[in-house]
Amino acid sequence: MSGTETPLIESGQLAAELSGPEPPTLLDVRWRLAGPPGRDDYAAGHLPGAVFVDLDTALCGPPGAAGRHPLPDPAALQAALRAAGVRAGHPVVVYDGGDGMAAARAWWTLRWAGHRQVRLLHGGWPAWLAAGLPTSTEVPTPAPGDVAVRPGALPVLDTAAAAALAAADEGVLLDVRAAPRYRGEMEPIDPVAGHVPGAVNLPAPQYVTDGRFPSAEALRERFAAVGVTGDAPVGAYCGSGVTAAQAVLALHLAGRPDAALYVGSWSEWVADPSRPVATGETPRP
Repeated sequence: MSGTETPLIESGQLAAELSGPEPPTLLDVRWRLAGPPGRDDYAAGHLPGAVFVDLDTALCGPPGAAGRHPLPDPAALQAALRAAGVRAGHPVVVYDGGDGMAAARAWWTLRWAGHRQVRLLHGGWPAWLAAGLPTSTEVPTPAPGDVAVRPGALPVLDTAAAAALAAADEGVLLDVRAAPRYRGEMEPIDPVAGHVPGAVNLPAPQYVTDGRFPSAEALRERFAAVGVTGDAPVGAYCGSGVTAAQAVLALHLAGRPDAALYVGSWSEWVADPSRPVATGETPRP
């Protein structure tokens, strides 16, 4: 990976680019699963020139049988991105409150929509503040963008494909939720506890710490430890496809740009009671 295809950008490099002749478009996607809305954080202070984009309403479709954060309608996504000033062929940088999850889902969504030039601010808002860089409360009015959403530029798993990958000996479906949720000991959000039969547990803190990723070599070692080796198929899921998007980004960093996201994730899997559920530490019952 090189140039604007590199998924991460550090605060100092971003500051330099923002002061250059062709600054990237900045999207503030701060979000919390249980609230309050990220827009409140944005209003209190943000990177100069950043436009707030809501993950729940702009980058995802409405919750339902397809999960709590399903794919957005392409036309609605295109309208939201154009309103935020996203232009075809022009770089975008996304950032969140520091854990990297919402920014990773924004990165993944733009890449899935066909916009290759998108990076994530490594460490997010806290890293920018720690570097002593300027902030603003001014809400910009961006010139309308002209990005064209072309879905399918990154691979997606539906429920059938996720089940097939989990059952395949030559592939790996990663469940990146906390181990107690994977084992079925507790489930704080969705109505059923457990995991997709055949999925392997790799909790997110094992490959990302406070929104920051280790080296590509370290990531390859951590993924290899759970069976992600060579070019065998790999996909990831979580509760609703947000944390798993961060896993896909980590897999990109590790040299696996073919990694697939099960967007509906567990929230879609358990929406149909006929789908099998496994519990315990092992992938299969």
